[in-house]
This record gives sequence, structure tokens and C-alpha cells, in this order.
Amino acid sequence: MGVKDARRLGVVEAALRGKITNDEGAEALGLSSRQFRRLKRRVEREGARGVIHGNRGRPSARRLDEAIRRRVEELLRGEVRLNDCHLRDLLGEEGVAVSADSVRRIRRRLGLPAKQRRRPSRHRRRRERAARRGALVLIDGSPFRWLGLEGPELTLVGTLDDATGEILALTLRAEEDLHGFTTVLHQTIAAHGVPLALYGDGTSIAVRNDPYWSLEEELEGRQRPSHFGLMLEEVGIRYIRARSPQAKGRIERLWRTLQDRLAAELALQGITTLEAALAFLPEFIARFNRQLARAPREPVGVWRPAPRALDRVLACRYPRVVARDNTVSIPGQVLQLPPGPHHSSHHGRAVEVRELLDGRLLVLHQGRVLLEQPAPPGPFTLTPRGSARPKSRSGRENSVPKSPRSDDRRAVRLRSQAPAPRVPRPRSLSRPSANHPWRRAYKPQPRAAAAG
Repeated sequence: MGVKDARRLGVVEAALRGKITNDEGAEALGLSSRQFRRLKRRVEREGARGVIHGNRGRPSARRLDEAIRRRVEELLRGEVRLNDCHLRDLLGEEGVAVSADSVRRIRRRLGLPAKQRRRPSRHRRRRERAARRGALVLIDGSPFRWLGLEGPELTLVGTLDDATGEILALTLRAEEDLHGFTTVLHQTIAAHGVPLALYGDGTSIAVRNDPYWSLEEELEGRQRPSHFGLMLEEVGIRYIRARSPQAKGRIERLWRTLQDRLAAELALQGITTLEAALAFLPEFIARFNRQLARAPREPVGVWRPAPRALDRVLACRYPRVVARDNTVSIPGQVLQLPPGPHHSSHHGRAVEVRELLDGRLLVLHQGRVLLEQPAPPGPFTLTPRGSARPKSRSGRENSVPKSPRSDDRRAVRLRSQAPAPRVPRPRSLSRPSANHPWRRAYKPQPRAAAAG
């Protein structure tokens, strides 16, 4: 009997001895007069046990089924560690309804620690989500041992819709590179459409971080974007650079969730190869979005239709001038152009060589394809073969090591800080002699007295 039951028993016994009325006892215990009279009759019949509730000691009618409890314990004691919410979702896919609190109680009773350490909340200012789908898409990469502790460290590159938290595309790469960014952008546009803006960090894949300016860039007043930036410009996507990891915190939290859930599910499926992991990603994305995505504030999305020749847009570009032998070259490759109409030459034309995501090479002139070279055999990785700055007729990049304006400013600053040089005083070409009148002391002579 606890303290509460002992207090109730004392009030009931006082009513039985006639010290208080039933209404006073009911008011003291917070019961109705009718319920207090029932309690008093039960104490008269059973004694002190009458104040104890009849369901005490009985198993709950809402307790978990023993088979479900054993299944939860089996997953908790397995080799792959799962957090409480993830285990609840996996059992939900099997048709078993269990809450995360029930999983947590079972885990604590087994004496197992939580998979993730709970951190105290910190004060921060929340950025409002985009109102519509496609208004803002986050892009980033996360290096991790996705295939287990004994597997290689791979980078998961993906895109996330800011309005709903839906995963739009995922791919695994050996490192964060241009091929991975272009792949997830192609998957996003092909499956959903063209977003308005892309939000990522200041990686050199997406933005230029070097101080070098070509002559054309000096005249234009801006640096030519990177290869990925040129793709975004042609398709009409604005790139927003985050100044800190906290600024793109939604996709950073997604990586923490996927390092917990995706890695665990790959281990449960026994997936240890890159090919099998890539084949499993679409199924995982569909289930993740169904369980954890949220509805946007405005139902109408702002996705734009994909361009017709999307594969030509998502490619590396190299501006070139055709040589006298009707060839153009990029690092490691020389392309021979076929003759034009009426066997005409292409010498001196400004063309653009594009290397596509699948490895094909195109030579374009005013939107017309002059040459298409098939992709090389085997797997291909899209890697920049050089900068995206245009080259002159001689084949050299029209670049200046540093901005002339910045060099001039630096020279002026150094001159202003340097001390003024000492100018020697001019010396006389000849010195006066010792008996020179300039060296004699001046002594005035008295005038002679006039003769009388």
C-alpha cells in the first residue's frame, strides 16, 4: 500500500467512525458522494484491501503480444544496431504496429544503450522552409563507410527538396566530384523538373574560388563559372552558396539520419558491393519519402519542364577555335572534324566541345552538331579536362595570372608605404683657395684724415 492509498484509508475510516460525513470525505478525496459510499462499503467488506484498485497486479489489456515483444528483442540484440524510431518503422513495413516508446522501454529493460547520444538543445534561428516544391533544392555530399566498417569510405551525393524534406536523388561515389553532382542533377530534373534555385556549399565543383581572371573576364566584369556552374546557367537554375554548414542544416541532418538508417538497412540486406547499393537506393528513397516527408505550405509546385536535349546541357564545355587541319583538341584528345557542305573547311570557326555524362564528345557550332564521338568502352567518369575559360587561336588560354587592376592597386599601396628616398645635396665643383677673398675676415679700414 502506498502513501496515497493510506491517506484514502484514513479518510474512509474516519467516515466509518462517524467523525466526518460522506460529503466531507468525498470532497477530501476528490470523489463523488456516490463513489465514496461505494469505497466505504468495500472497506467494510474487505478491510484495508478495499482501497486498492482491483486491477493492481493484473497484466495490462493493452500490453504487447509476446510474439511482437520477442521480435523487438531479436532486432535489438542483433548485430546491426537500430535506433528506436527506425526499428518501429521497419516493423511497420512488416505489418506490426508498435510505438517507439514501447521499443524504448524494452531496450531499457534489456539494459541496452541508445544508438545515438542525446544532445541538449541549443539556441538557433530557424530558416523558414520554401513554400512550394521545386523553389529550393539542397545539394551536398557525405563521406561515410556506407557498406560497413570493413568496406571502403564512399561519398553519398544527393539532393533534397526544402519545402517537403523529400529525397530527390541519391548516388554513391568514391569521392565528391563533378560526376556525382551532375548525376544527381540529371536524376532530379528527369524525375521532377527544373528547380528555381540550388543551395549548396562553396565547393570548387560549383563555384570558382580562384583569383585568376582572363582578359575576356576582365572586360566582362565577372569570372567565367565552373563547368557545373555553366550547366546551371544554361538550364536556368540559380546557385546559392551557403556560408556555413549550419546554413544548410536540413541536408546536414539528412546525412546524419541516413548514416543511421541507410547504413543499417544495407547491412540488414547483406549488401556489400557498390552496384547492389545503387540498385537498392530507389526502394529506400520511396520508403523514406513515404514515411518522413511533409506536405508543403502551398500545394502547387514550381517545377519547370526539362529541356529537350538534357544530356547535351549537363556536360563539360571547352570553347575552341578550329585549326588549319580542321581539328580541335582538348587535353588528351584530338578530334578531326568532317568536311562541311560542298567539302568546305571549318578553319577559324569558334566551336564548343562538350563532354557528356556518358562519355560522348560533341563539337557544336551555333547549336549545330559538327561531330559526335561515341562513348569509350567501360565505366566512365566525367572529369574536367581543364578550365572552362576560352582559348585563343594559338591554343593557349587567354588568362592573366592576376587581375591587372589588383596588381596596380598593390603597387600603389606598396609605394605609399615605402619611405621617401634621400636626395644627396649637390657639392661645388671647385673649392676656394686659402687666400681667396671669401676666406679673409672683413676688417674695415679707417679713412685717412684730410690734409690741412
